[in-house]
Amino acid sequence: IQGFKKISEQMNSEDVIDELDQIFLQFNEIVKKYKIQKIKTIGDAYMCAGGVPVKNITNPIDVVLAALEMEEYLGDLKIEYEKQNRQFWDLKLGIHTGAVTSTIRGRKKGSYDLQGDTVNIATRMASASESGQINISVMTYELVKQYFDCDYHGKIPVKYMGDMEMYFLRRVKKKYSADRD
Repeated sequence: IQGFKKISEQMNSEDVIDELDQIFLQFNEIVKKYKIQKIKTIGDAYMCAGGVPVKNITNPIDVVLAALEMEEYLGDLKIEYEKQNRQFWDLKLGIHTGAVTSTIRGRKKGSYDLQGDTVNIATRMASASESGQINISVMTYELVKQYFDCDYHGKIPVKYMGDMEMYFLRRVKKKYSADRD
């Protein structure tokens, strides 16, 4: 979530945490809907993954659909806040598809911790994104391009991998949907 620090300096910290909590609760509902695993929140960052603990062939599509829904939710919320002359943060999303190493913590309610190049590249995709955009790696693009409209966004250097192409995810293709849904 972009702009969190700036807004938190101008608002009561309790109000900021309440607003962030409201966003994360909605994100939790979205990831639950798409059978994605929430991994963790760190400050204003929300990390989730498809295919954990059960891998399936629709994971890239599920994650992309969840990202579109998260972006739409935050966009609607931002419009509400602007009508009230209140500042609101923006979202920068990054998605990458690949293998991860996972450890599970806790016996009753297990939580996952993911490591590996896939996590690092997804983080790079988010940081290379623009406000209000969903930035996906070429690997994810190749798996979802037949269902979603995307625009080429450029290349980013990735350690040990050279330059990696990126795409902005725009919407579900019109032949599958009359609107973005």
